[in-house]
Amino acid sequence: MQNEILRMLNENARLTPGQIAERLNKSEKEVAAMIKRLEEDNIIKGYRAIVDESVFSPNCVKAIIEVKVRPERDGGFNNIAKRVSKFSEVSSLYLVSGGFDLLIEVQGGTLQEVADFVSSKLSTIEGVISTSTHFLLKKYKESGKMLHNEDEYERLKVSP
Repeated sequence: MQNEILRMLNENARLTPGQIAERLNKSEKEVAAMIKRLEEDNIIKGYRAIVDESVFSPNCVKAIIEVKVRPERDGGFNNIAKRVSKFSEVSSLYLVSGGFDLLIEVQGGTLQEVADFVSSKLSTIEGVISTSTHFLLKKYKESGKMLHNEDEYERLKVSP
């Protein structure tokens, strides 16, 4: 039951315990208790809406930063990741496989703010070998949800 509740809330955090109980053929009290336990155990970290951010933050600049690091003895990537995660500009941080080690989502008020974060904060951390910054220009889909009408963004036809 736990995994089904988590899957449903992940898809739609606005579902009530009653709606979930009905779909799982369980009692509302049982589902509410399970959700409370998942929150107390810090399995459910929070709830959020998927929002077209351009509505309230048109001047927000977001970027994805690829980072190569030198793992530390006795800490691997964890110590560097903990340091990076404490910066307010960092909204998400992942350890990834491939040509770089960390993938960081950051945001700032301007391109310069993001650039300053990279040059004065991120790249100065001991163990950071290199960075590659990709500024986000437009978000089409988040958490499985399309953010715009699909017909609106049909590619233009090119004629010879």
